[in-house]
Parts: sequence; structure tokens; C-alpha cells
Amino acid sequence: MIIAIDGPAGVGKSSISKIIADKLGFYYLNSGEFYRAITYKILKLNSKDEPIDTLISIAYSCDIKIINNRIHLDGEDVQNFLHTPVLDLETSKISSIGKIRDFVNDLIYKITDSLNIVAEGRDMTTVVFPNAEYKFYLDAEPEIRAKRRYAQNNLAGYANDSMKTILNNLILRDKNDKNKKDGALKIAEDAVYIDTSYLTIDEVCEKVLSVIK
Repeated sequence: MIIAIDGPAGVGKSSISKIIADKLGFYYLNSGEFYRAITYKILKLNSKDEPIDTLISIAYSCDIKIINNRIHLDGEDVQNFLHTPVLDLETSKISSIGKIRDFVNDLIYKITDSLNIVAEGRDMTTVVFPNAEYKFYLDAEPEIRAKRRYAQNNLAGYANDSMKTILNNLILRDKNDKNKKDGALKIAEDAVYIDTSYLTIDEVCEKVLSVIK
């Protein structure tokens, strides 16, 4: 069984998807981690301003594996380096490149073959798993998402950005994600829409599980 969950940044997809996967005993798949790993390598090589063909070449050179539920890139555990404000914005740009999306989608299919999974991202319900048994689109007001991201950054030690900066970055990322040529963020016609603005994580999980059950 495949449960696909989409939504914009800061909406709580990761936390909610992990809980759902744990409760059901399913494999949790965060597609964004693959794009983040590729972007991490591109930034490490100081290549973010290189031509698209170079970026595609770097992506295809990435050896990405999931070991003990952590992302490994070229034999190194890079999980702790994949969530920074800079990487957030750059990943949105890198993930808009069609051939890089093809590379990541092929990787996802190989990893999830014959597994029961909860997959979350931007185009899980529309492109990657259009035939998923259950589809959900989680949303929330930009200001609320900014507050959540601000709190998340504080916990992670990235407290340099002001609330206004985070809000502006989220709005910019929303624009980038919704206007991608490939894999744009949009609501699948058969997805269950849930506004999480004034709901707790437990309340959202209950809504999702009630649909599945």
C-alpha cells in the first residue's frame, strides 16, 4: 500500500508522515531528503551557479542510500547536514530540474519496490505515485508555517533568521514550488485536503488515520 502526502514547506508533513508510518508499520519516505542530498553535494562543490548540464551530471554521480533510516551520500552519513535555511532555498531550485527529478524518482521506485510506504513531498500524489491508494494534501497559512519553521530552526540551532525573513523565504519557496515546469506543487483532484493551521499534530494524524481506516 502507498500513502502519499503532499504540501508546502513548514506544514508539518515530515512529523505527521513519520507518525502515520510508525503507527501502521510502514516505511517512511521523504523524497525531499534525496533532493537535499544532491543539493548538499552541489553546494559542497561550490557548483550552484554552474550550467544545468553540470548540475545534472553531479546529481547522477550521487550514490544515495538509506541506511538505518538515515541518508548516506557517497558512503557518508549526511543526515545532520540536510536541514539549513540555505539548503532549503537551494533545494527548491535544484528540484525544479526535470532530469534531476527523473533521477530521484527512479531511485525512489527502486527503494520502495514491494514495500508498504508513507511517502511525502511536493509531487508524491500527482507525479511519483499517482495511483497511490490514499492521497493527502496538507496546508496551513504562511504566517503559521513561518512560526513553526522559526521554532524548528531554534531547536536545530539555526536561529539567525528573523520571523520576517523566514516568512519571505517560505513565500518565495511556495512560488518556486508551484511554478516548477516539472513536479510542481499542486493539489491532486482525488487528494484529501487538510488545513493544519489550527490543528495539533495528533489531530492531523487522527484525521489521516480515520480516512485510511
